[in-house]
Amino acid sequence: MFSSYRRVFVEPGTVAFALAGLLARFPMGMTGVAAVFMITGWRHSYSLAGSLAATVLVVVAVAGPQISRLMDRHGQARVAVPAVLVSTAGGFAELLCLRFDGPGWLLFGTAAVTGLGPNIGTMSRARWAALYRGDEEVLHSAYALEAVIDEICFILGPLAATVLATALFPAAGFLAAGVVMLLGTVLFCAQRRTEPPVARAGADGADGADGTDRAARGGSALRSPGLRVLVLTLLATGGVFGVNEITVIGFADHLGHKAAASLVLACYALGSCLSGLAFGLWKPKGAAAVRLPLCLLLMTALLALLPLVGSLPTLAAVLFGAGLSTAPTMVTGMGLVRDCVPPQKLNEGFGWAVTGLLLGVSGGAALGGWAVQHLGPGAGFRIPAAMSGLALLIALLGRRGLAAPAAGAVRPEGERSEAPGPVSQVQ
Repeated sequence: MFSSYRRVFVEPGTVAFALAGLLARFPMGMTGVAAVFMITGWRHSYSLAGSLAATVLVVVAVAGPQISRLMDRHGQARVAVPAVLVSTAGGFAELLCLRFDGPGWLLFGTAAVTGLGPNIGTMSRARWAALYRGDEEVLHSAYALEAVIDEICFILGPLAATVLATALFPAAGFLAAGVVMLLGTVLFCAQRRTEPPVARAGADGADGADGTDRAARGGSALRSPGLRVLVLTLLATGGVFGVNEITVIGFADHLGHKAAASLVLACYALGSCLSGLAFGLWKPKGAAAVRLPLCLLLMTALLALLPLVGSLPTLAAVLFGAGLSTAPTMVTGMGLVRDCVPPQKLNEGFGWAVTGLLLGVSGGAALGGWAVQHLGPGAGFRIPAAMSGLALLIALLGRRGLAAPAAGAVRPEGERSEAPGPVSQVQ
């Protein structure tokens, strides 16, 4: 039954970079919760926690695609290692600023620096795309595996952050996340065998060594209409995750069980993890541009139940159900990146997709923190279904752009654009 996943690891070096990627991404599930515990433990403000989270993610969104573009030009390791060193230093400076009551401008400045690190998920997906270009079944399973790895981080990461923050001191989880991120990123970058090749210009400056033309390599990947639609869709989808995380913590705190928030969030991630495993075994037919709105429709319907919850067990059950739609949505969306951009812009294309997602998480975290602080602990639960519905609307309106292949992009065999006539332009 799991032969689909075994085929993913046929190429030499894939196991090593996947394990290193899991370690490097583990702080992804820790940092958000760990930062909330640290900030509310020392400054007692959910609004500040949301604002700082938004600041970090805005920097990630702005800098992420540029860092990914540098990786396309110079290689992943040469860019990622210096970036993670800068990001880790910023995180430790933020911790010290909070602990010793530093001024607000310095606090937000150090938080911003933490957003300058590399995105391991982007780098990992680019590696799979380069290794298995043209093998659609293996790539589908590889992207599903990526979603599962993400959700493992979101299941165990919040638990680890909560245990460290409550058993030791408020910043213990945040400090541990920084150390693990640094170590994991260095180990990931050491796996040079699976690193995507760098497209270089030929002697005449017109053709690369891989035969790609200069026009295909030049300019931003965001020039692709399909990628712009996808970024906007993921922007709204990210809002769901940002609102949910901080609202769950505030809701649990209101009920007197703040530490249980990590268990509730783990149920959300567990639902996504299980559906991701199942989705990777399924061999989808038809266009991904058609599947994405269907996934978003299911997500919207399940999230609409959130305002009805009144206890943590009920909230955990509803979020588990909602999580079942998360992995298929993310696998489909990230798979569309490869269809929307040329192969030599994969790092940048995935970087823009993650940018849209993180900008949404940023806005959602700020909005959720404000709602918890000023409207009540459960008020934020009215927002996720609306954000998911907006993502669905964007995907439907931009369906032509998603279905139109970019120059040099690889389409699955038998899949064609379903949009006759001009491609819709999403500015």
